[in-house]
Amino acid sequence: MSAAVNSRSGDPPSQAERAYLTLRDLILTLQLPPGAPVQEEPLTTELGIGRTPFREAVKRLESESLVAIYPRRGSFVTEVNITDHALIADVRRRLEGHAARRAAEHATEAERAELAGLRELAEDLGGDQSVIIDVDARVHRTIYRCTHNRYLEGTLGQYYNLALRIWHLFFDRLPNVSEHVGEHAELLKAVIAGDADNADRIAVVHVDHFERAIRQAI
Repeated sequence: MSAAVNSRSGDPPSQAERAYLTLRDLILTLQLPPGAPVQEEPLTTELGIGRTPFREAVKRLESESLVAIYPRRGSFVTEVNITDHALIADVRRRLEGHAARRAAEHATEAERAELAGLRELAEDLGGDQSVIIDVDARVHRTIYRCTHNRYLEGTLGQYYNLALRIWHLFFDRLPNVSEHVGEHAELLKAVIAGDADNADRIAVVHVDHFERAIRQAI
């Protein structure tokens, strides 16, 4: 997942946004594993970002439950509490369908063309973990954006990130992962066609499949 993919427009992300996206993806992909210190000096040097954007990014990640800040101790990547997975899934089950419905209703023609390109990717997945997860993330985040509701997009983005980190932890234990992500093809078809009822239904079923797969892998 790259910052370019996740920025909201074609413009390059700001330094603060780039710092956030870079640190977020290091955490989600477990390159900064649960419990790891988020050290300002080595990370700003390694990533080529300034101290102020770095600190803004850390505060933002704290608000999204990915970083914990302890006075006089420092900042650390939050631990993954597997018991939280059912709670995360409960929120996503209620909102993912609503987001798919709103995307089907509100996506522009340009956005529907973008979704059609993602549908082609979802239909032709191989077995590479990074590709599978990247396509899944792009589909979800694009649908959230197509709702044209920044509050819904922000809320679902936060919960999707928490679920994505759990997915990285258990990827090797999950069966038929490419088939799971391939389910997006039908979802995208419904959104592109403006079939709000079907998009809603498919999105909820997709979240249910993921929740059950993770529960079985734990």
